[in-house]
Amino acid sequence: MKMAQCIATATPLVAFLLPAPSHGATSEWVTSPGGTVRIVASQPRPDGSIPAILEVRLKPGWKTYWRDPGASGIPPQVTLDPSGGVILKAIRFPAPKTFGEGPGRYAGYDQPVAFPLELKRVANGGDLAIRASVFLGICEDICIPVQGELNLALKSGGFDNPLDGARIDKAVAALPEAPSDDFRVTKASFDAAARMIHLDLRLPKAAGGGPVDLFLSGPPGIFFGKPVLGGPGVERRAEIPVKLSGKDKRIAGKAIALTVRAGGRSMETTLAFD
Repeated sequence: MKMAQCIATATPLVAFLLPAPSHGATSEWVTSPGGTVRIVASQPRPDGSIPAILEVRLKPGWKTYWRDPGASGIPPQVTLDPSGGVILKAIRFPAPKTFGEGPGRYAGYDQPVAFPLELKRVANGGDLAIRASVFLGICEDICIPVQGELNLALKSGGFDNPLDGARIDKAVAALPEAPSDDFRVTKASFDAAARMIHLDLRLPKAAGGGPVDLFLSGPPGIFFGKPVLGGPGVERRAEIPVKLSGKDKRIAGKAIALTVRAGGRSMETTLAFD
């Protein structure tokens, strides 16, 4: 797999503000050579949360990135205009795949994918407007930055389109599960001298001797090498090389997100080291 190279200049692709529909809300699609992107949202819940997704439909042979794009790449980025009465708290990611080797290794998706958005209502009553600036990479042999404005309206008292709700529910169901008795990290440590994370994993029985994929994402300045796993069995040891850059070369106290794919399931947890 060739290393994804980014084109230096992105061409903005601007979507239009849609008329407010009577059932649910979707933005127009932003188009690019490798695929299309839009936002789908439902009516606010009583707690103010707004179910929503960033939906990416990829053309065959094209890919997009996970939250940590590797040595080069563009992860999905969404910025909301708070004047619309809505803020973005987080973007969530289904378990990715690994592409390439060596310096060109990266994590991403080669099929259509939807990223659940944790949106929150901050306006007191009335209609809401989701005005989002979106930036992400969609790649074949090269990575084309896709930039656009996605706009949609949520009318007060409106009704949800069941198809939109099903899309959102499907995206949430595809997210990694929380740690459980049969799928979790049983021990985690960091060897500062060797710059190596050591993990003891308990995997689902269905994993057997099959493939296990690990994906790590941390704050800026922390880079992760290719994980090495022992095995087979459901109790496995993993070692992940770590490279620290910048002035602060410590890992202590920094939250690291870990996603594990094994046995047809995926699990996500947060690692923290003393």
